[in-house]
Amino acid sequence: MSSKSAEKGRGRRTLIYNILFLVVGAAILIFLLNAPPETTVKLPLDDTHKKFQTMKKKEAETHCEKCHSKEGGMPLPEGHPPKYRCLFCHKQQRS
Repeated sequence: MSSKSAEKGRGRRTLIYNILFLVVGAAILIFLLNAPPETTVKLPLDDTHKKFQTMKKKEAETHCEKCHSKEGGMPLPEGHPPKYRCLFCHKQQRS
């Protein structure tokens, strides 16, 4: 195989990889753009939750179970995901 044909083969392979990269990148972009809108309720901006808006997530999450347990005033609904990751879904609004 001559060096010209070897270069041609590498160039063609590089072109195929570039096209494949663009197709996969476009597919990922389309998938992400078609994602459903966020529907989870954000952490309320009321007096009860105000102090948790500026805390670090892990620190703020340690206080949730005081009110959002069966003994608290606002228990979580049946089938609610794990209680120790509240601010993973319920985002702080940082007023």
